[in-house]
Amino acid sequence: MRLALFQPAIPQNVGACIRLSACFGVELHVIEPTGFHFDDRAMKRAALDYGPLGHMVRHPGWDEFQRDRGPGRLVLFTTKGATPLHDFRLEADDTLLFGSESSGAPDFVHEAADARVVIPLRPEARSLNLSVSAGIALWEGLKQVGGLTD
Repeated sequence: MRLALFQPAIPQNVGACIRLSACFGVELHVIEPTGFHFDDRAMKRAALDYGPLGHMVRHPGWDEFQRDRGPGRLVLFTTKGATPLHDFRLEADDTLLFGSESSGAPDFVHEAADARVVIPLRPEARSLNLSVSAGIALWEGLKQVGGLTD
């Protein structure tokens, strides 16, 4: 299972996803451009000391990500999703993709996804934070495939 972020805009969210990657032992793919200056200093500050435990791959754009992301389904998490997370069966080689905090995922990303999943919220709530959504989805996916450690 892998996490992927499409053009993230907030370095703290990428840092939190680096920590998720490190703590759960999964790859993190960041699809550029990002909405911030992506340098080692900014990431060290955002990821604290978890960076060396994680495995992050940076892709200069969507085409490069599609070419290099690896096997398995592309599962887009979106507020416009069709299948609630609790009704969706994740697989061990899935890539869990999350759109930009400000604009979500564009149509061409939706069209490329093998599945679109929504994390159900109260009707009056708009959305969760990107890294919170990634954590919920990753934990549920690892639980489903037996990938959680004791």
